[in-house]
Amino acid sequence: MLEYLPQEIRDGLAAAQKAEMKRKSRLRVRFGGTEIPVLRLWDGGFALDADQIRNLRGLVNLYDGERLVCHCLIVCAVVENGELLCEFKRATMPTDRPPVDFWRDEHAKGAPRA
Repeated sequence: MLEYLPQEIRDGLAAAQKAEMKRKSRLRVRFGGTEIPVLRLWDGGFALDADQIRNLRGLVNLYDGERLVCHCLIVCAVVENGELLCEFKRATMPTDRPPVDFWRDEHAKGAPRA
């Protein structure tokens, strides 16, 4: 049905749809002082607006509003249909304590409790 519309109207509809997705989404990607809204999120990746950024690799932080959801290691990003599709190798949940480099015996006498 859309193929019968003039190209400028189709482009306008696509831009309006993308703007609505950005407005609705609370998810944001933050890296190096930059914050970009997430258009879509799926298991193992997310989509960003390709007009805002053309390439992304490395460690980024994913936020839901002001709450940190996870740290993501981006390994692959391709532009498709005006979206930058980012796939991540790992997504690490944030913790309130630093990681330990030794094994804790939970049943040992005087062991700290989690």
